[in-house]
Amino acid sequence: PATEPLPGYKDVKPMVFAGLFPTDSDEYPELRDALERLKLNDAALFYEPETSQALGFGFRCGFLGLLHMEIVRERLEREFDLSLIATAPSVEYEVETTAGEMLSVHNPSSLPPPTEIEQISEPQLRMTILSPAEYVGTIMELCLSRRGEQLGMEYLSPERVEFTYRLPLAEVVIDFFDALKSRTQGYASLDYDTDGYLPAELVRVDIMLSGETVDAFSAIVHKERSYEYGRRTAEKLK
Repeated sequence: PATEPLPGYKDVKPMVFAGLFPTDSDEYPELRDALERLKLNDAALFYEPETSQALGFGFRCGFLGLLHMEIVRERLEREFDLSLIATAPSVEYEVETTAGEMLSVHNPSSLPPPTEIEQISEPQLRMTILSPAEYVGTIMELCLSRRGEQLGMEYLSPERVEFTYRLPLAEVVIDFFDALKSRTQGYASLDYDTDGYLPAELVRVDIMLSGETVDAFSAIVHKERSYEYGRRTAEKLK
Protein backbone atom coordinates (compact mmCIF):
# COMPACT_ATOMS: atom_id res chain seq x y z
CA PRO A 1 0.00 0.00 0.00
CA ALA A 2 1.01 3.62 -0.61
CA THR A 3 2.52 5.48 2.32
CA GLU A 4 0.69 8.70 1.41
CA PRO A 5 -2.11 9.69 -1.00
CA LEU A 6 -1.38 11.10 -4.43
CA PRO A 7 -1.33 14.93 -4.43
CA GLY A 8 -4.34 16.88 -5.68
CA TYR A 9 -7.13 14.70 -4.28
CA LYS A 10 -9.63 16.36 -1.94
CA ASP A 11 -12.60 15.14 0.05
CA VAL A 12 -15.86 15.55 -1.83
CA LYS A 13 -17.82 18.49 -0.40
CA PRO A 14 -21.61 18.13 -0.21
CA MET A 15 -23.62 20.87 -1.91
CA VAL A 16 -27.19 20.00 -0.85
CA PHE A 17 -28.37 18.97 2.62
CA ALA A 18 -31.62 17.35 3.77
CA GLY A 19 -32.85 15.43 6.77
CA LEU A 20 -33.83 11.76 6.44
CA PHE A 21 -36.14 10.33 9.10
CA PRO A 22 -37.78 6.89 9.32
CA THR A 23 -41.58 6.99 9.35
CA ASP A 24 -41.39 4.44 12.18
CA SER A 25 -39.07 5.69 14.93
CA ASP A 26 -38.18 2.08 15.80
CA GLU A 27 -36.38 1.82 12.43
CA TYR A 28 -33.72 4.37 13.42
CA PRO A 29 -31.04 1.67 14.06
CA GLU A 30 -31.82 0.13 10.65
CA LEU A 31 -31.43 3.54 8.97
CA ARG A 32 -28.10 4.08 10.73
CA ASP A 33 -26.79 0.69 9.61
CA ALA A 34 -28.05 1.27 6.06
CA LEU A 35 -26.23 4.61 5.80
CA GLU A 36 -23.03 3.02 7.11
CA ARG A 37 -23.20 0.32 4.43
CA LEU A 38 -24.13 2.78 1.69
CA LYS A 39 -21.22 5.03 2.64
CA LEU A 40 -18.79 2.19 1.82
CA ASN A 41 -19.43 2.55 -1.92
CA ASP A 42 -20.50 6.21 -2.03
CA ALA A 43 -17.71 8.47 -0.78
CA ALA A 44 -19.75 11.59 -1.61
CA LEU A 45 -22.42 10.76 0.99
CA PHE A 46 -22.20 12.68 4.27
CA TYR A 47 -24.43 12.13 7.29
CA GLU A 48 -24.67 13.01 10.96
CA PRO A 49 -27.34 12.32 13.63
CA GLU A 50 -30.17 14.83 13.90
CA THR A 51 -33.18 15.13 16.19
CA SER A 52 -36.46 16.77 15.23
CA GLN A 53 -39.26 17.57 17.66
CA ALA A 54 -41.82 16.51 15.05
CA LEU A 55 -40.05 13.64 13.28
CA GLY A 56 -37.91 12.15 16.05
CA PHE A 57 -34.45 10.72 15.46
CA GLY A 58 -32.88 10.77 11.99
CA PHE A 59 -29.85 11.97 10.06
CA ARG A 60 -28.79 15.19 8.39
CA CYS A 61 -27.33 14.06 5.06
CA GLY A 62 -25.18 15.87 2.53
CA PHE A 63 -25.39 15.18 -1.21
CA LEU A 64 -23.69 16.35 -4.39
CA GLY A 65 -27.02 17.55 -5.75
CA LEU A 66 -30.73 16.89 -5.92
CA LEU A 67 -30.31 13.86 -8.19
CA HIS A 68 -27.78 12.33 -5.79
CA MET A 69 -30.25 12.88 -2.96
CA GLU A 70 -33.06 11.13 -4.84
CA ILE A 71 -30.80 8.16 -5.71
CA VAL A 72 -29.63 7.71 -2.12
CA ARG A 73 -33.17 7.86 -0.77
CA GLU A 74 -34.37 5.40 -3.41
CA ARG A 75 -31.57 2.96 -2.58
CA LEU A 76 -32.26 3.19 1.14
CA GLU A 77 -35.93 2.41 0.61
CA ARG A 78 -35.47 -0.34 -1.99
CA GLU A 79 -32.34 -2.12 -0.83
CA PHE A 80 -32.92 -1.83 2.91
CA ASP A 81 -36.73 -1.89 2.99
CA LEU A 82 -37.06 1.46 4.78
CA SER A 83 -39.84 4.03 4.66
CA LEU A 84 -38.36 7.52 4.90
CA ILE A 85 -39.41 11.16 5.25
CA ALA A 86 -37.08 13.74 3.65
CA THR A 87 -37.06 17.39 4.68
CA ALA A 88 -36.73 20.23 2.17
CA PRO A 89 -33.25 20.46 0.59
CA SER A 90 -30.98 23.26 1.80
CA VAL A 91 -27.42 24.45 1.20
CA GLU A 92 -24.53 25.43 3.46
CA TYR A 93 -24.37 29.06 4.58
CA GLU A 94 -21.53 31.02 6.13
CA VAL A 95 -22.65 33.06 9.13
CA GLU A 96 -20.58 35.79 10.75
CA THR A 97 -21.73 36.49 14.30
CA THR A 98 -21.58 39.81 16.11
CA ALA A 99 -18.77 38.29 18.20
CA GLY A 100 -16.65 37.84 15.04
CA GLU A 101 -17.05 34.06 14.86
CA MET A 102 -17.56 32.34 11.49
CA LEU A 103 -20.07 29.46 11.43
CA SER A 104 -21.01 26.97 8.71
CA VAL A 105 -24.76 26.37 8.86
CA HIS A 106 -26.54 23.73 6.76
CA ASN A 107 -29.47 23.18 9.09
CA PRO A 108 -31.95 26.05 9.60
CA SER A 109 -32.40 25.13 13.26
CA SER A 110 -28.65 25.81 13.79
CA LEU A 111 -28.95 29.44 12.68
CA PRO A 112 -28.17 31.81 15.58
CA PRO A 113 -30.79 34.37 16.74
CA PRO A 114 -31.03 37.47 14.51
CA THR A 115 -29.52 39.66 17.24
CA GLU A 116 -26.32 37.59 17.12
CA ILE A 117 -25.91 37.63 13.32
CA GLU A 118 -23.69 40.19 11.66
CA GLN A 119 -23.89 38.78 8.13
CA ILE A 120 -25.04 35.66 6.25
CA SER A 121 -23.36 34.61 2.99
CA GLU A 122 -24.75 32.04 0.58
CA PRO A 123 -22.94 29.83 -1.98
CA GLN A 124 -22.93 30.97 -5.60
CA LEU A 125 -22.74 29.19 -8.94
CA ARG A 126 -21.18 30.55 -12.11
CA MET A 127 -23.47 29.17 -14.79
CA THR A 128 -23.13 28.95 -18.56
CA ILE A 129 -26.34 28.50 -20.54
CA LEU A 130 -26.45 27.67 -24.27
CA SER A 131 -29.76 28.24 -26.01
CA PRO A 132 -31.40 29.03 -29.35
CA ALA A 133 -31.68 32.80 -29.81
CA GLU A 134 -35.47 32.75 -29.77
CA TYR A 135 -35.47 31.99 -26.02
CA VAL A 136 -33.28 34.94 -24.95
CA GLY A 137 -36.12 36.78 -23.22
CA THR A 138 -37.53 33.83 -21.30
CA ILE A 139 -34.07 32.76 -20.05
CA MET A 140 -33.27 36.27 -18.83
CA GLU A 141 -36.64 36.39 -17.07
CA LEU A 142 -36.04 33.02 -15.38
CA CYS A 143 -32.56 33.95 -14.15
CA LEU A 144 -33.73 37.34 -12.92
CA SER A 145 -36.56 35.69 -10.96
CA ARG A 146 -33.93 33.47 -9.26
CA ARG A 147 -31.82 36.46 -8.18
CA GLY A 148 -29.32 35.87 -10.96
CA GLU A 149 -26.64 38.37 -12.01
CA GLN A 150 -25.82 38.45 -15.71
CA LEU A 151 -22.06 38.37 -16.28
CA GLY A 152 -22.03 38.01 -20.05
CA MET A 153 -24.04 37.29 -23.18
CA GLU A 154 -22.54 36.30 -26.53
CA TYR A 155 -24.09 35.29 -29.86
CA LEU A 156 -22.10 32.27 -31.03
CA SER A 157 -24.08 32.37 -34.29
CA PRO A 158 -27.25 34.13 -35.46
CA GLU A 159 -29.26 31.21 -34.03
CA ARG A 160 -27.34 30.39 -30.82
CA VAL A 161 -26.62 32.40 -27.66
CA GLU A 162 -24.34 31.79 -24.67
CA PHE A 163 -25.25 33.35 -21.32
CA THR A 164 -23.03 33.61 -18.26
CA TYR A 165 -24.83 34.13 -14.95
CA ARG A 166 -24.02 34.07 -11.27
CA LEU A 167 -26.89 32.54 -9.28
CA PRO A 168 -27.31 31.52 -5.63
CA LEU A 169 -27.07 27.74 -5.26
CA ALA A 170 -30.25 27.73 -3.16
CA GLU A 171 -32.20 29.08 -6.16
CA VAL A 172 -30.89 26.30 -8.42
CA VAL A 173 -31.09 23.08 -6.42
CA ILE A 174 -34.87 22.66 -6.45
CA ASP A 175 -36.27 23.05 -9.96
CA PHE A 176 -34.14 25.47 -11.98
CA PHE A 177 -33.06 22.86 -14.53
CA ASP A 178 -36.65 21.69 -15.07
CA ALA A 179 -37.85 25.29 -15.44
CA LEU A 180 -35.10 26.03 -17.95
CA LYS A 181 -35.96 22.97 -20.04
CA SER A 182 -39.69 23.66 -20.01
CA ARG A 183 -39.26 27.32 -21.00
CA THR A 184 -36.97 26.44 -23.91
CA GLN A 185 -38.79 23.28 -25.07
CA GLY A 186 -35.77 21.23 -24.03
CA TYR A 187 -33.25 22.98 -26.26
CA ALA A 188 -31.23 24.88 -23.65
CA SER A 189 -28.28 23.29 -21.86
CA LEU A 190 -26.24 24.44 -18.90
CA ASP A 191 -22.95 23.93 -17.13
CA TYR A 192 -21.82 25.40 -13.83
CA ASP A 193 -18.95 25.77 -11.35
CA THR A 194 -18.95 26.90 -7.74
CA ASP A 195 -18.18 30.60 -7.38
CA GLY A 196 -17.61 31.31 -3.69
CA TYR A 197 -19.97 33.01 -1.24
CA LEU A 198 -21.73 36.39 -1.31
CA PRO A 199 -23.62 38.21 1.47
CA ALA A 200 -27.41 38.31 1.17
CA GLU A 201 -30.47 39.33 3.18
CA LEU A 202 -31.44 35.90 4.45
CA VAL A 203 -33.83 34.97 7.24
CA ARG A 204 -35.14 31.80 8.83
CA VAL A 205 -38.81 31.00 8.29
CA ASP A 206 -40.44 28.74 10.90
CA ILE A 207 -43.69 26.89 10.26
CA MET A 208 -46.04 26.40 13.20
CA LEU A 209 -48.71 23.72 13.59
CA SER A 210 -51.24 24.19 16.40
CA GLY A 211 -49.01 26.89 17.84
CA GLU A 212 -45.91 24.68 17.91
CA THR A 213 -42.87 25.29 15.70
CA VAL A 214 -42.08 22.29 13.47
CA ASP A 215 -38.32 22.47 12.97
CA ALA A 216 -38.39 20.01 10.07
CA PHE A 217 -40.25 22.59 7.95
CA SER A 218 -37.96 25.52 8.80
CA ALA A 219 -35.95 27.02 5.95
CA ILE A 220 -33.43 29.77 5.29
CA VAL A 221 -34.73 31.97 2.47
CA HIS A 222 -34.19 35.43 1.05
CA LYS A 223 -36.03 38.11 3.02
CA GLU A 224 -38.11 39.10 -0.02
CA ARG A 225 -39.26 35.49 -0.48
CA SER A 226 -40.04 34.71 3.15
CA TYR A 227 -43.79 35.48 3.00
CA GLU A 228 -44.16 33.55 -0.27
CA TYR A 229 -42.35 30.52 1.16
CA GLY A 230 -44.43 30.51 4.34
CA ARG A 231 -47.73 30.79 2.45
CA ARG A 232 -46.75 28.08 -0.05
CA THR A 233 -45.66 25.69 2.68
CA ALA A 234 -48.84 26.32 4.69
CA GLU A 235 -50.97 25.54 1.63
CA LYS A 236 -49.15 22.23 1.13
CA LEU A 237 -49.81 21.24 4.73
CA LYS A 238 -53.55 21.85 4.53
